[in-house]
Formats: sequence, structure tokens, C-alpha cells
Amino acid sequence: MSGVLLPAFESFAVERDNGAAGEDFALMGLGRGGQQVARARDVYGKAVETLVELASLQTTFVILDDVVKVVNRRVNAIEHVIIPRTENTIKYINSELDELHREEFYKLKKVQGKKQRDSEENDKATAKRGLELAEKGHGDAEGGDDVLGDAKDEDVIF
Repeated sequence: MSGVLLPAFESFAVERDNGAAGEDFALMGLGRGGQQVARARDVYGKAVETLVELASLQTTFVILDDVVKVVNRRVNAIEHVIIPRTENTIKYINSELDELHREEFYKLKKVQGKKQRDSEENDKATAKRGLELAEKGHGDAEGGDDVLGDAKDEDVIF
């Protein structure tokens, strides 16, 4: 796992002098007991190295187990707490946006209906006024007399 520090144990052996004469244990004792002691020392050294390696692996496994538990807790918190809260928030926001959309649509329909009613009322009023003017005998439904004065006037001389 990245970001996790794992300890690594190492074994070390202290080298000893075999004495001033430089003798080995090979010839010590009866029946070559010195060889047996040397062999036991070698086996013991290998056993210690193996134990140190096992201790290192066990420590690594314990640390990784703890890290995996922490990560699993975080994953469970995300899956069962954070994601549902976020989904609920998204649902709430969507429902509010839908409600606002419905309100806007309703207002728009009301305004269109009012404009249409006003337009129909204006058309009816204009038609009614035109009929009234036509009944009075005016040729033009808008004003009756010629406003621009197309009729011939006498010239005025000063």
C-alpha cells in the first residue's frame, strides 16, 4: 500500500576472535564435539535469521491489516453515509428545480391567457366602435371627415 511505512528487521552476528592461537573448535573435546558445537552455532544463526525475517513479515502483516481495516471503514462510510446524503441532496435540488419550472410554466400560461383575453376584448371593442360609426353614416370607420383637407379650398391672397 502506498503511504504506509513498513519496518524491516535485520539480523546481525558478532564476529569473535578465536583466541590468540587462532584455534577453531574443530578439535575440541572427545568425539569431535567441537564440530558439533560449530554446526549448532551455524544452525542457531540460520534460525535467528529466519526468526527475524518472520518477525519482520508478521509486523508487516499486522500493520497492513490495521491499514486495510481503516480503509474499509472509510469505504463503508463513503458507501453508506456520504453517497446517500449526496444523492438525497441531488434529489431535493432536482425536485425544487422541477417545482420552479412548473411555477414558471403556470405563470407563463396565465400571462398568455390574459394577453389573449385582452386582445379579444380590444378586437371586440374596435369592431363595436366600427359598427357604431358605420351606423352613423360615416364612410371611414376611423374618423369620418378628411383630416388632411383633400377638399378644395379657396386660395388666400395677401
